[in-house]
Amino acid sequence: MKSLVRWGATLGLVGSTFLGTLFGGNMSVLALSEQQIKEKLDSVPVYLITNEKGLPLSRTLPQGQNGQKAGGSVTGVYMSRQEAQAFVNELRNTKNQDPKMQEMIKNLQVTAVPLGVIYQQLQQTKNQPNRLLFAFKPVEQEIQGALDLLRQSGQKVEQFKSVPVFAVRFSPDQGYVPIKLTSDNQQILPLFLSKQDALGLLNQVKPKHPKADIQVIDVDGVIKTLQDKNDAWLNQVILVPSPESREYIKTLPRTNTNTPATTPATPNRTNNSQPAKPKPR
Repeated sequence: MKSLVRWGATLGLVGSTFLGTLFGGNMSVLALSEQQIKEKLDSVPVYLITNEKGLPLSRTLPQGQNGQKAGGSVTGVYMSRQEAQAFVNELRNTKNQDPKMQEMIKNLQVTAVPLGVIYQQLQQTKNQPNRLLFAFKPVEQEIQGALDLLRQSGQKVEQFKSVPVFAVRFSPDQGYVPIKLTSDNQQILPLFLSKQDALGLLNQVKPKHPKADIQVIDVDGVIKTLQDKNDAWLNQVILVPSPESREYIKTLPRTNTNTPATTPATPNRTNNSQPAKPKPR
């Protein structure tokens, strides 16, 4: 992930329409430091469409839009590399473009950056005008999966405006199911970006815990909990990227470092019979 971090630092990401509401307010008491929160978010790659210089494809906002006093610009942040590439392909297949536009589109590429870099830069520049904003684009399949689970639980919902996160609980009134990584026997609390991954863990838990279920959260709530709650168990929380993103991470060159891998592969799960600490509210 080192190359992703370097790219993010070079680009100077400075805002987010999606995450912007999360990072204000009184943060005098933090469960985790800003660096620790960033490192947790770094496990999740997100994908931007950039030109040959690494600058994101963006559009200018009218003055006063989205609370901006003097305009600004917005770029899309995809949770799926494949969906980002599909958008680039769509642009390239658009007919009747002027030559300058055709040349610009020809050089577009999909570039990955850790979610933590966006978070960090947003924190550092949240009060700056004319900043670059980010419009997150969740995977439609995961949105539908989140809506299905919410409706099954009795909630009447028509849309899900955030990036869904899926957590497996022993029951609706108990905590999250912890798992152990076989490499070092470390216990973690996985929060999945993929419903299918969460179902895999749920199916292992169900025989002993028939009331186990999947709680639908969103990345907004996860980050707010990491910021606001002063509970030691939050150190065990790990965001698990989608299978597509995990496959992408496998293609990245390894670096010599004592830091553990930022993203666990699909772990060999050793179910713990004791509930984890209470879930975020």
